[in-house]
Amino acid sequence: MSFKAVGSALTRTLWTRGQRTPPAARSPKVNRLSTTCRVSGKQQGCDKTKSCSSDSDRRSGEGPSPSSDPPHRCTTADKKRPQEPVGAPGVTGVRRRSYTSTAPVSQSTYLWARYNDTKRLVHDIIPPGACNLLNSSTIYANNEVDLAEVDIYGFDYDYTLALYSNALEKMIYNTARDFLIKHFKYPEGIQRYDYIPNFAVRGLHYDIQKGLLMKIDAFHYIQAGTVYRGLSPVPDDEVRQLYGGTFHIPLQQDSGFYGKMNLLAAANDFFISNDIDYDPVHLFKDVSVRMPSNGCLFISAPEVFICCLYLWLILRSILTQWEAIGMVHLQGYMYKWVMEDLDKYILRGEETEAVLHRLVSKGKKLFLITNSPFSFVNKGMTHMVGKNWRDFFDVVIVQAEKPHFFTDCIKPFRRLDSNGDLRWEKIKSLDKGDIYKQGNLFDFLRLTGWTGSKVLYFGDHLYSDLADLMLRHGWRTAAIVPELEKETKVVSTDRYAVSLTWLQALTGLMERLQTHRDSESQKIFEEWQQEREELRVMTKNLFNPQFGSIFRTCHNPTYFSRRLSRFSDIYMASLSCLLNYDESYTFYPRRTPLQHEAPLWMDQLCTGCMKTPFLEEMSHIR
Repeated sequence: MSFKAVGSALTRTLWTRGQRTPPAARSPKVNRLSTTCRVSGKQQGCDKTKSCSSDSDRRSGEGPSPSSDPPHRCTTADKKRPQEPVGAPGVTGVRRRSYTSTAPVSQSTYLWARYNDTKRLVHDIIPPGACNLLNSSTIYANNEVDLAEVDIYGFDYDYTLALYSNALEKMIYNTARDFLIKHFKYPEGIQRYDYIPNFAVRGLHYDIQKGLLMKIDAFHYIQAGTVYRGLSPVPDDEVRQLYGGTFHIPLQQDSGFYGKMNLLAAANDFFISNDIDYDPVHLFKDVSVRMPSNGCLFISAPEVFICCLYLWLILRSILTQWEAIGMVHLQGYMYKWVMEDLDKYILRGEETEAVLHRLVSKGKKLFLITNSPFSFVNKGMTHMVGKNWRDFFDVVIVQAEKPHFFTDCIKPFRRLDSNGDLRWEKIKSLDKGDIYKQGNLFDFLRLTGWTGSKVLYFGDHLYSDLADLMLRHGWRTAAIVPELEKETKVVSTDRYAVSLTWLQALTGLMERLQTHRDSESQKIFEEWQQEREELRVMTKNLFNPQFGSIFRTCHNPTYFSRRLSRFSDIYMASLSCLLNYDESYTFYPRRTPLQHEAPLWMDQLCTGCMKTPFLEEMSHIR
């Protein structure tokens, strides 16, 4: 069955299935709320030619009655719902309640009939192979982008042109942990906390005052079940008490929240587990002090940079009077490790070379703006692309100190010689083959003339790479989100697809039938609500047991996801995704319905969730 046919069938079915309170008596018409399988004569069961139908012309107060050809409902009369295999694992069986066509229908029977019909519909509307439509190599669009209009491509280096392995993250974490013990005299028991690569996810927030790690949504609400003190979850009731009876984080308080912090979680957990009194503010300052002046690390930076931040800023706090020395010295750890074993730490370099070669062959101009020093970039690019890598780029800028590079209009460019030493002359042009340090975007625009939507810049960090370019300068922006590779694999599984579809359908069913407020109905709603919460937890755990998806908090987008849609025109798992599209391809964003719009698009039709109640059901609203 095609998607179009599925959408049309589902629209007709949902539009004819409104909520109506069951009356005490039924008219001699077939109940349209139950999907029925027609059988003829004395035939038993449902044959292959059965037709599932709904009588849409029944008026309020009408119900099923005896007929020479009674509808066969394929139900059981069990008191409790049976567990049946219906699709993917993790989804409970269809609940069935049987009743005769001549007896009055109770509220309970009516509600369970609606429940059964909806669940059957959910499994019918998912076409075979629908779960395999997503590809981790896809480029996703937040805004329409025509590559034919893009003449200039710009790139960040770390985690954009160069992708790093988990081995580097572990190395940096262990070094930062040892610094806490050696230089800040933290208890040696912290030494037993090894790096946990899958504990945290991108885009988390840390409450400095309370020592809590959490995930919040786009509306600054904490997602239930995602608050951790150290490595232990905090009960939702306690979280609500800590924040004055709400899960909301005030906007002004958000400035005290920062990104992923595995090391903070480990240190917190040690103090809590050993009943040691400590000040979480002191711990936070010892680990992170303040954000680095070059702005390479902010809320949603990848794990390797967050861990690097810990190490970097620990040394800064030790050598406050020689702050610059501490920063450079600490940066040297990461650079030294990578340059000593490029094969171990740099991934998929051949894909970077393929992207650059293809763009240049199509006549595109390229430039590089990175916060890393030239020696480090040169070593990595030579490893990935070759010793002539600079021939690909029209402009190369190192140690740019983003995001200040995009806002500071004073700091000038300086040219580096072939040994990487600074030259003294004034920069009047940005020439191909030369290397420049620092500078600012305003001089860059003046010297190159590269403005507006003909420029597309790629970076991994929403704030230090992309925000100013999109909001202030009108460049096109592309976000590199490596987590997409894992998340699309989860979303593509049958288990997730069926569970999410049923979750949406059950939510819509509860929304439409919530006017049934008698005690019998309320007990059913409580059971449905419990199942809804179980589905939410299960779908969350498929991504990450502690914090779930980086893009969703149940039904809302995350804080990270909202900013991803605001600061990037397109986003992808890696730069190599460009190889799947030609240079004239146009990326179109999906038109998803707003809450007040009719659900006429495939995305919402396939949820089985009808947002618009029947008009007669809204007749009491004034």
